[in-house]
Amino acid sequence: MTSASELRSGKGDRDENFPVASWIIHPRHRALILAYYNFVRTADDIADHATLPPEEKLRLLDLFEAELLGKGDTQAEAVILRRALAERGMAPRHALDVLIAFRMDVTKLSYETWDEVIHYCRYSAMPVGRFMLDVHGESTSTWAASDALCAALQINNHLQDCGKDFRELNRVYLPRDALAASGASVEQLGLAQSPPAMLACLQGLAVRNEALLDEGRSLSAEIRDFRLGVDVAVIQAYADRIVRLLKVRDPLRERVHLNKFELLTFSLAGMIGEVGRRAIGRKAISRPGTAHDA
Repeated sequence: MTSASELRSGKGDRDENFPVASWIIHPRHRALILAYYNFVRTADDIADHATLPPEEKLRLLDLFEAELLGKGDTQAEAVILRRALAERGMAPRHALDVLIAFRMDVTKLSYETWDEVIHYCRYSAMPVGRFMLDVHGESTSTWAASDALCAALQINNHLQDCGKDFRELNRVYLPRDALAASGASVEQLGLAQSPPAMLACLQGLAVRNEALLDEGRSLSAEIRDFRLGVDVAVIQAYADRIVRLLKVRDPLRERVHLNKFELLTFSLAGMIGEVGRRAIGRKAISRPGTAHDA
């Protein structure tokens, strides 16, 4: 039986908007988190593989699901995660959810509306945050803010990599109605620089995503676990900076990512801000809304 690990897409180093294995997280949680991370990343590699036919990708994703649920022991990442979850008495729901997104990546190459993109994020991004919260024993009341933050992180990534996704995967995560409203075309994603219409579309989506980021801003304060709260504050600081860059830069022309100095600066800012907030006991700002489709 072929191992999914042998079919990695060869992407090499990744630009992570989901640093789930952060050193800030308590060591007692890291083995389970890394097992989840490796499962998700290997499944992602299957969905994004450059040469595998769609039917083989779907077969491997189905195999991953079956072995996560105990039906076989040929796929190391699924078996390791299954055992790690069993040790903690946790269900595999958040791993099963991301497999839905990866199947969508195989069968769905474009999205018509913002709501369709959010639906994709419900399975590609939100389960990551929910998993982290469950690992730390946090309340499901934190899911609403987590869902917003995780979806915004995913959309930041879609905007950062829109040209690469189109050229290498023939995938367009930008809503087609937003492209049409700006007078932009999908084909322009293959250019080395955005024409004015495409730039207006991309920057408009960044503005909309900034509002989504704001919906998740209360998350770090809602989390009881100190280390996880600080980690989330750092991630929020990264995301805020990236979305500000996306509002003024052209991701087709230049790489819109944080450099090492910015990573250090915004890490420190996020940590200091959250530690200070907890020291003075400032509470989360309450806001209406409930978690997406639990």
